[in-house]
Amino acid sequence: MSNNKFTEYNSELTEEIREKYKSIIEGIGEDVDREGLLKTPERASKAIQFLTSGYHLDAEEVLKSALFDEDYSEMVIVKDIELYSLCEHHILPFFGKAHIAYIPNGKIVGLSKLPRVVDIFSRRLQVQERLTDQIVNAINNVLRPQGVAVVIEASHMCMMMRGVQKQNSVTTTSAFRGTFKNMETRNEFLKLISSNLS
Repeated sequence: MSNNKFTEYNSELTEEIREKYKSIIEGIGEDVDREGLLKTPERASKAIQFLTSGYHLDAEEVLKSALFDEDYSEMVIVKDIELYSLCEHHILPFFGKAHIAYIPNGKIVGLSKLPRVVDIFSRRLQVQERLTDQIVNAINNVLRPQGVAVVIEASHMCMMMRGVQKQNSVTTTSAFRGTFKNMETRNEFLKLISSNLS
């Protein structure tokens, strides 16, 4: 796997995980030899490798690869960044949007790298609270901006499909560093993304 994107499957690992999925399918009472399920263990093996490929990537290195000197000191916002992750408690998906803002301090980053950071941390077994902190910390560590803010809104299938079965619930988490600790700056950011917030 490269430092920038998921590029290949490890054949030995694919086979190992395939066998485990085969056992799970048999364990729930299905026939792994029926036509519709013959290739399911291999497909599931490749899917879980892709969905957890963030473990093999370094978000800070991705940010460092596109840093530029720039004398700009106003808020930069990238909003509506789609995210898909897996809840570490049930290995069920949660999905939604991330909104990121930072105020540069002599350095800006290529805008496409912010969604890449979201992907890298999302493609792991996660909880939304940790995911929010990991994104904000990576940006803060590399850019050393005046401030950085992250808000995530997500729906969790573990709440929607099982357990309390609340299909319309949305969880919002936030993390603020630097000047975004200031209420005025924070409110400006929240106002600018308010049309997106539930």
